[in-house]
Amino acid sequence: MTGEVPRPRPNGVDPSHWRGRATDPDADRSRAEDTAPEAVARLRARSRALLRDLLRPHRARLGLAAALLLAQNAAAMAGPYLVMLGIDRAVPPLRAGDPGPLAAVAGSFAVAAGTEYAARRGFLTLSARIGQAVLLDLRQRVYGHFLRLCVGFHERYTSGRVVSRLTSDLDSIAELVDGGIDSLVTASLTVVSVAAVLLWLDLPLAAVALLAFPFLFALSRWFARASAGAWRRSRDAAALMIVHFVESLRGVRAVQAFRREQRNQQIFDGLNDEYRRANLYGFRLIATYSPGIKVIGNGTVAVVLGYGGWRVLGGGMEVGVLAAFLLYLRRFFEPMQELSQFYNTLQSATAALEKLAGVLDEPPGVPEPPRPTPLPAGPQRGAVSFRAVSFGYRPQAPILTGLELRVPAGQTVALIGPTGAGKSTIAKLLARFHDPDTGTVELDGVDLRDLADAVLRRAVVLVTQENHLFNGTVAENIRFGRPTADDAAVEAAARAIGAHDFIAGLPDGYATDVHRRGGRLSAGQRQLVAFARAFLADPRVLILDEATSSLDVPTERLVQRALGTVLRDRTALIIAHRLSTVETADRVLVLDGGRIVEDGPPARLAAAGGRYAALHRHWRASLI
Repeated sequence: MTGEVPRPRPNGVDPSHWRGRATDPDADRSRAEDTAPEAVARLRARSRALLRDLLRPHRARLGLAAALLLAQNAAAMAGPYLVMLGIDRAVPPLRAGDPGPLAAVAGSFAVAAGTEYAARRGFLTLSARIGQAVLLDLRQRVYGHFLRLCVGFHERYTSGRVVSRLTSDLDSIAELVDGGIDSLVTASLTVVSVAAVLLWLDLPLAAVALLAFPFLFALSRWFARASAGAWRRSRDAAALMIVHFVESLRGVRAVQAFRREQRNQQIFDGLNDEYRRANLYGFRLIATYSPGIKVIGNGTVAVVLGYGGWRVLGGGMEVGVLAAFLLYLRRFFEPMQELSQFYNTLQSATAALEKLAGVLDEPPGVPEPPRPTPLPAGPQRGAVSFRAVSFGYRPQAPILTGLELRVPAGQTVALIGPTGAGKSTIAKLLARFHDPDTGTVELDGVDLRDLADAVLRRAVVLVTQENHLFNGTVAENIRFGRPTADDAAVEAAARAIGAHDFIAGLPDGYATDVHRRGGRLSAGQRQLVAFARAFLADPRVLILDEATSSLDVPTERLVQRALGTVLRDRTALIIAHRLSTVETADRVLVLDGGRIVEDGPPARLAAAGGRYAALHRHWRASLI
């Protein structure tokens, strides 16, 4: 037998060949999920450190749980010993009419049973509290860490894998905590206790029983190694299936528009079959290990019974000792069979904990400064500077090279240029979704890397083409960036942006539920709510990244009238293809290849005969 896990291709389908990267096992794997041997060793060490950290606050209760477990095990171990006393010491006095010893043994049995019940009940209650507290802490850590990781990580690490970490991996650990860990610890303690008692009870007979140990060790070692790979493979297969499921549903419009239902179903069937194969391989290991333990156990009992019976006939052993020894021997092998049933739970939870440790080991791409610098106070707020900034999303593929840009406080700057020129990259750097490779991005003279994240998020707000609305009311979505705002402030923001009339016309007004991702509202209405949310947040700098591109012409005109109110007394960067939006800017930057090729007021650039002038002429012609 070998512990190597087979890797059949599921139904001939390569899981990486689909409409995206979500099912590629390595395409979006985080740095901490590397499968190199040194990375695996580091992950295992990190998972052990994580477990110690999770258990540290519960050391006192863990000590009490251990004491209760020892009491339960001691009470359980008393049973066969009392049988021995009953046979050898309590039954003979009955012939003389003395029931006292037998009554004492029976009473001791009752005390042992009561102690075992009380200790086990206490242990189960206490271990459940500890387990649920650990799970609560772990969920909070994983969720909070995912939120703190930079946008670049989430662009690389697909949402399906995030869902897998927060669902199936945590469920695997919960399964172990809820029932498996009790059985594993109890069975392990029983095996050790029984082995010690057997050696104490009769050393020659124990020596005969120990002849089975090499077979037990070889079988258990093989099972441990093989099942570790099998259940890790099962977790990976489950994660890939969840990733494909989530990503397919997220892109269901594209799937249906391009008639991808059958192809995606084939891929899902392949992943599902791989998951089935992985689980079946694990169960085949159990089907080999569990009966193997039973065969070794029954064979050992038969040998011990024969040798012990021969010694009893020769007067070298009492019948009660042999009976107790056989009972203890059965207790030695029964937990080992139970261990095989729960070992898969342990392996699955171990693999899940390693993945979660890998996520928690992922450093934030935009870390918090150890000593944050406050933003300067004053009426002139929002000056932006890019000083010799170079940046690329991938090594050796720069988007910006040595960018120099100064935006005075209160100025509205429009960025235009072809796709890939670096417009949205500038917006992302200013919002600190990424840090520059070289150079600095500054707000009011302070490097963004020196600002506390909460301060930066209050000072810089980004409004994109597809702003996310959360399941909840219109008012809750508007006050998303300023949770303490009252209803009057929410309504004032909506009025300022020109959204009040359509909100008032909704069935429940500001209390109308927008449904998931704002599905109850049109694209234009969702964008107006996003504008109101940004206005209420009152940032120093407002970034509009294609923010009006999804609006129809009447709605865009409504927003254009409101932009004067929204942009007053604050710095703004506007990225737009529609020159109607650019016309409201104080200054226009034309970008190409990550460099500024034109810079000036829109009227001056329109008359200068450059790239902006050509775009302006085409736009004017389109209005005729």
